[in-house]
Amino acid sequence: SPLFPQVPFLQVKGPLLVVQLLETTLLCLVNYASLVATNAARFRLLAGPDVKLMEMGLRRAQGPDGALSASKYSYIGGFDCTSNILAGKLYGIPVRGTIAHSFIMSFRTLEEARPRELAPRAGGDPVDVAALAVSWLQRVCDLLQTPPGNANQGELAAFVSYAVTFPCDFQGLLDTYCVRRSGLPNFCAVALALHQLGYRAIGVRLDSGDLARQSKEIRRVFRACGAHFQVPWFGAIPIAVSNDISEQSLEEFRREGSEIDMIGIGTNLVTCPLQPSLGCVYKLVEVNGSPCLKLTEDEEKMTIPGMKTIYRLYDAAGHPFMDLMALEEEPSPSAGQELEIRVLGRLGETTKVIPSTVESLHRTYFRDGQVCEPLPSLPEVRTHAQVSLSLLSPAHCRLHEPQPYPV
Repeated sequence: SPLFPQVPFLQVKGPLLVVQLLETTLLCLVNYASLVATNAARFRLLAGPDVKLMEMGLRRAQGPDGALSASKYSYIGGFDCTSNILAGKLYGIPVRGTIAHSFIMSFRTLEEARPRELAPRAGGDPVDVAALAVSWLQRVCDLLQTPPGNANQGELAAFVSYAVTFPCDFQGLLDTYCVRRSGLPNFCAVALALHQLGYRAIGVRLDSGDLARQSKEIRRVFRACGAHFQVPWFGAIPIAVSNDISEQSLEEFRREGSEIDMIGIGTNLVTCPLQPSLGCVYKLVEVNGSPCLKLTEDEEKMTIPGMKTIYRLYDAAGHPFMDLMALEEEPSPSAGQELEIRVLGRLGETTKVIPSTVESLHRTYFRDGQVCEPLPSLPEVRTHAQVSLSLLSPAHCRLHEPQPYPV
């Protein structure tokens, strides 16, 4: 669930020595997890619901353990898939990936394409895909009015080799050389060759340059090829981008009206550069039934004494508008009941609210050394997180100058 400042999202009861020993472990488990899930949610809010987001942070993460945590919690935060194969195996997260520049650069001539023969999907004798792609390259270049000699033959060989090996999962990386003169014509040629044999390419990726502008140019070419060669699905081939994507990048994509369908984000997701650490704390609030209060000149560091129950209050439209902290012994609020409350940060002020719905946020999962309630699966946690975020008022979800959420 979305969590707001000052609200305790985890409460621990037990012998003082035992709960003190748990402090470091619990903070280690929740700080980075909450931080990267929140960062992922921010990217999802900016990207919108229709663009696919792929976590690609393994190479930039803080070690192998941090990389696995980033894959897991960015998935909860709203990402659709990961390039981390181990995370996919351990957690069941969908795994996606593309060709590397080094793979394409390892080919120099078309003769190096291996394998190069592929049987039609409907059955029949294998066909030389390299030769078929060359014939399609001429037709594509005629349509685009670009000389076929400009297309890099090593790149074409790499595309052919990958397409024959993975005919149902062919995705081309277009910017190893020149997108317009080489990468795009070579991809279209191989994709159309696959189509002739009954297979369908699944997309392209860009990793440099003006990604928004190039995506629009590529979409125009795909639509032109689809119309000219009578391949209706060709115009909708997904376009993916990467290259140090940040929140600012997503704002620019939206502002420029790009044709991007999928975005791979690594460094700026897993390292959380806008706030590298979360800073959650673990504070004593009650001992043997007596409330405890930490006094300090810094108001933000003052604890709120006593064991509390947390309620989320919803308005008539179904949006949460306030979180209510009440002592355990206080009666639970009810829907339609007028409540007199004090909002944190407004000392001395009281206000009255009438919630349409009241939700108790805390659940007990561990009691007397045993798990007492089934733990939700990762997909269930992800679904709950995304539904909870969707219920928030747009005013509270703005990434710039959001309306403060009252507690």
